[in-house]
Formats: sequence, C-alpha cells, structure tokens
Amino acid sequence: MNNENSGLHGDEITPAARRLARHLPQRLIEETVAAETRRQFFGRSARGLGGLALASLMGEAAATRGEAIGGQPGLPHHAPKAKRCIYLHLVGAPPQIDLFDPKPGMKDWFDKDLPDSIRRGQRLTTMTSGQSRFPIAPSVFQFKQHGKSGMALSELLPYTGRMADDIALIRTMNTEAINHEPAITFMQTGSMIAGRPCIGSWTSYGLGSMNQDLPSFVVLHASHSHPRANVQAISARLWSAGFLSAQYAGVALRSSGDSVLYLNNPDGVPSPVRRRMLDALGEMNQIQHQQTGDPETLARIAQYEMAFRMQTSVPELTDLSKEPASTYSLYGEEAKKPGTFANTCLMARRLAERGVRFIQVYQRGWDVHGQLPEVLPSQCKDVDQAVFGLVQDLKSRGMFDDTLVIFGGEFGRTIYSQGKLTATDYGRDHHPRCFSLWLAGGGIKGATVHGETDEFSYNIVSDPVHVRDLQATLLHLFGVHHEKFTYRFQGLDQRLTGVEPARVVRNILA
Repeated sequence: MNNENSGLHGDEITPAARRLARHLPQRLIEETVAAETRRQFFGRSARGLGGLALASLMGEAAATRGEAIGGQPGLPHHAPKAKRCIYLHLVGAPPQIDLFDPKPGMKDWFDKDLPDSIRRGQRLTTMTSGQSRFPIAPSVFQFKQHGKSGMALSELLPYTGRMADDIALIRTMNTEAINHEPAITFMQTGSMIAGRPCIGSWTSYGLGSMNQDLPSFVVLHASHSHPRANVQAISARLWSAGFLSAQYAGVALRSSGDSVLYLNNPDGVPSPVRRRMLDALGEMNQIQHQQTGDPETLARIAQYEMAFRMQTSVPELTDLSKEPASTYSLYGEEAKKPGTFANTCLMARRLAERGVRFIQVYQRGWDVHGQLPEVLPSQCKDVDQAVFGLVQDLKSRGMFDDTLVIFGGEFGRTIYSQGKLTATDYGRDHHPRCFSLWLAGGGIKGATVHGETDEFSYNIVSDPVHVRDLQATLLHLFGVHHEKFTYRFQGLDQRLTGVEPARVVRNILA
C-alpha cells in the first residue's frame, strides 16, 4: 500500500506505522471501503485523527473538573437527580409474599385451592401447569412495620427495615415474561429478545463517562452461600452494547484471578514495550480509519487506551487493604471475602466514588421452586446487612442523594405451592403479574410504599408499574426523557423503552 492510495502524506506516517501498514491486507481495505455506509461517509470529517486527539485532551480536562466525558449532544434533557446507579439484581426472583408483600389473611387459606376467580386463566409455567391443584402456601415468616410509613417487611430483612425511611418500595411491578432468561433480558434491555443494548450501555452512550481511567459501565457477580440454592445461568448478553458501539458494553470485574481478563501484560512484556506496541497499533488503525471511515476503528483505539490505563487504576480499585475496620463493621465481616455479596457492595461503592456511572451487580440463588423455608433465610442473610451498609456508606460520603440504588428480581412468585406442601416446607413458581422491588437515593422519595395487590398477591389492585415504567423512571432520574433518547438502527429510532407506552412513576420521586 503506497501513500497515494492510503490518502496520507509520507510525513504523516511514522516508520513504525509504515511497517505495520505493509501487512494490512489490501483486499480487506477494499472490501471495507466498498461496504462503507452513508452514515460512515458523512461522519468521517467528525471522526478524524484531529478529532480523536482533541476528544482525548478535552476528556482529560473534563475528568480533572469532575465533568462527564463524551456523551451525546443535548443530554441530559433536564437537570438530573442521579449521577450514577448501582443496580442489584437478584437473579431467580425473590418471593414478594415472603419478603415485601405480606398477606396475613392467607393463614386461613392453608392448603386450600387458589380460586379460579383469582387466577383468571392466567398463563402457568410448565413446572406447575400439570399440577392437579394449586394449594395456597402462606408465608412461614413474620412481618414487622418499620419507619414513618409503617412499611411492612419480613423478619428476614431486619437491616432493610432500619432504612425503611430511605427506600421507595414498589409492590406492583409487572411483566409479560414468565421464564428467567427473557424476564431478566426484558428488565435489563427493554426486550425479551436478546441483542439490544442494556440499561448500563444506554446510559454510558448517552451521558458519557466520569472517569478517564475506568469504564463507565462495570458488571460484578456476587456469590451465594447456601449450597442447595437453585441458580439460573446468565451470560454476557445481559451487559452487551447491542447495536451500540462495543465501547459501551459492560466490563465484568472478576473476584478471583485477574480482575479483568487479558488486561495484564504477558510475561516478559514490560509496560514501556506495551506502550510502544499500542502506539504503533494505534497508528495502523488510524491509517485504516482514513481508508474506511469506520467509527468502530476509533472505538477500538479508545478501548486499547482504556485497557492500558486500567492496568494502573484497577489494582488500586480492588486493593481493600486501606479500608478501615469500620467498613467491615458496616458491611459485615463477609465483605473481606472476595466475591461475596457484601464484598461486591463494597466494590460497588468504590467504583461509584471513582466515577463509574453504572454498576450492575448480579447475585444468583433466588429461584425458590422448593425448600423455600430453608434456602430463603440464607439468601437474605447474604444481602441484608450488605445493602444496608452500602446505603449508609453512600450517605456518609455525601453520595446518596445522587446515587440511585435498585434492589429486586425479574418477576415474582406464586402464592400457591409448587410440588408438595407441608406446614413447614413449600416452594413457589414464577409469577409475572405482580412483584416487589425497591429503590433508594438519587431522587427517590423515601418512606414510600407504592401500589397494592389483591389478598393473594396474585393481581394488582392499584398503581401498576410495568418494566418499561421502571426504565422510563430510571432515565428520568438521569435527566433523560425516554421518548427523546433514541438511536437510529435498521431504519428505526430505537429506544430503551421500545414503542409501547411507558410512564415515569412520579409517586416515588422526591
């Protein structure tokens, strides 16, 4: 490839880049140029090498001032209440009847059949559709009222009860999804079909980053302690950027081994050598961008640079040796053990205070189809003090008012028992028609209980909140109008909340 064909003058190419360019397949360049889209063509002037350098300099200056780096013009639409979000997703769906939505009258219904007038022919999973009857299983756990609102919470959540005045509890969440993978995908991406950007990617794309040295969207996985807890598989599709640029995908932070896979230099490759390699590779990619105008080429350069900076920032982030003893008194001693939910909550706080905009935490083990009275207390013990500690920690650091915390699963659980029912043992099947979830901080009105379900916690009586409504509310707290926040893909203006109606749940806003 000669300089005339490349579109660059000889004095613009360093010797290292020229050597690398000789090995760039000319056929690949020709095919890519032929496939160039109109959007890429008209966007080339805005994505040139000068623009990349300027964006880098502006990013460094913005990071110094504590401002956002990148993001889309015109965003936010209005003054945001939340700068960042910590989303704690309990994979498997916690039973609202045993934790958040007490139905004391059900004790008189023990082992009686769920009335047809309540079920109304609603869809069942294949796990219980073959049952000859649907016996009512009242919760074996006691509830207690907490705070100014008298919020009733399970005895399994004593620490959560202590912060009842900080949270808004929604008892009327609902969804169309009845199985785990489409339900989780719906909660995270706005669609039951995989392939769309998740919430973290949308916020990263729209609002940019608040730290030059860490990703704007990080994913953490927390372990569970009970060996008999039923777990559901999850995959990286949940934190994918979908049709957005790959730079907006979530970066998974591991609790053992290398915190981020392939981040560290290989043995025998010191940092100065890696720096020279990245410089040469960047110059080669810039030559290819001049040929093709493909914005993903610049995204690749930016990701390589981010990975290089993360070699320094991630070890500092994950080093808990300087955390005082009071931290572990707050979160619990389990916070010292990598990968526990308590440790993950502590890591979430450290990420948040370093400017990571969206922190997604997953904990599995909540799929209580059986042995619920044995497994559920263990699951609650894993999370209760830890999430209380997280909220109090954010408060003490002056971060609570602009950090949104979300705690909940992908759907609810049935009032009737799956399988054998006894006075001390039962399980619950999936139930999408109503479930509970709470939010705190970041513009949320504490001491709030929103919505009411029927006496069986089976149908919604008042104030329903659909998954899309939750997503619209989250964006609103970030200062974004969900109907105006779109991305053109396949000829359509795509958005997180899709094309069906969605509304902001204003009753829970401060």
